[in-house]
Amino acid sequence: MAESSVYDFDAVAIDGRPAALASQRGKVLLIVNTASACGFTPQFAGLESLWQTYRDRGLVVVGFPSNEFGAQDPGSNDEIASFCQLNYGVSFPMMAKVKVNGRDAHPLWRWLTAEAPGVLGTQAVKWNFTKFLVGRDGQVLKRYAPTDTPESLAQDIEKALAA
Repeated sequence: MAESSVYDFDAVAIDGRPAALASQRGKVLLIVNTASACGFTPQFAGLESLWQTYRDRGLVVVGFPSNEFGAQDPGSNDEIASFCQLNYGVSFPMMAKVKVNGRDAHPLWRWLTAEAPGVLGTQAVKWNFTKFLVGRDGQVLKRYAPTDTPESLAQDIEKALAA
């Protein structure tokens, strides 16, 4: 079966429990590849702020740690979860560490990058904190670069929540 929406994918939560994205059906998702030791790591605070601001209206921020870029998230899932909670108060859903590029990339990330290619049509995720906004219908609305701050996404999130 070819995946046709974000809801066709499963992941593993950072605590090891299964996490079916179908459980988020009808919500707006902001999916982000994260890292604990990156120059963009302070974006965790902005992501948490978006989650706190919009979750009651249907936004779910979902973090996927990845150690692919500069080995900036070498810790275990437990260590990553502790770091995010202690340093940034992260309460939005975090998944287990995944690969976001290449043959071993998590199927969700292969789909996201195919649905919303980056600059010049490249499908690869170039760095930590690449973000994908997914509408209530499970389709990718927009891809954002690591340099796009969480705060700069608010207008697009508002629009997606109103749709």
